[in-house]
Amino acid sequence: MSSHQPPHPPVNPLPPVVAALFLVILGIEVAFSLGARGIVGGPAAVGWRLGAIQDYAFSGEILDWMWENGRWPLRHVIRFVTYPFVHTSFTHALFVGVFLLAMGKMVGEVFGNVATLAVFVLSGIGGALAYGVLLDDPMPLIGGFPAVYGLIGAFTWLLQFSLARIGANQVRAFYLIAFLMGFQLLFGLLFGGSRDWVADLAGFATGYGLSFVVSPGGWARIRSRIRHD
Repeated sequence: MSSHQPPHPPVNPLPPVVAALFLVILGIEVAFSLGARGIVGGPAAVGWRLGAIQDYAFSGEILDWMWENGRWPLRHVIRFVTYPFVHTSFTHALFVGVFLLAMGKMVGEVFGNVATLAVFVLSGIGGALAYGVLLDDPMPLIGGFPAVYGLIGAFTWLLQFSLARIGANQVRAFYLIAFLMGFQLLFGLLFGGSRDWVADLAGFATGYGLSFVVSPGGWARIRSRIRHD
């Protein structure tokens, strides 16, 4: 009797953590959009987005207050991890979702679910810290781009690692982040805008740095290098 192998899917499925993050972001945005149109939630739903920004966006001013008073209430500390799930509009959330699916799939297939989630969450925290510490900006920080830029940082690390193995020019790994940041800065100069690119760049740096540790065998490589040094 011949054995039958199960057919391979034409498209590799998304890592579960990436699919879950995308669905959370999409679900929140759908609720905001339907609420704003009065389809769900009644009259109060019109203010759901504004209420979420007030309660869950990251604020540099609140960070300053917590630091100066030595008080860290959970309802404010949680903003470090909730702000990536609140967006200004459906378009804003859509762009974040597209980058999340693209970068998250490539990183998640190599790093695994736990490490990918760690990169996403910790990059968001790193972006918020940079935004709060380096800038004196009263505008709240919202949206998932700092966390997604962390995934771009992890992807850059993977690409650099692959190029190093074949002896190719490793600078090519940084073309994507150079293009994205250049476009973002040019857009800001031409049309104005916020300075949240600082958070995006910090998110990228956080994701890139974390990759040395959370990538498969990363911590073992670090210990081996320390021993040899």
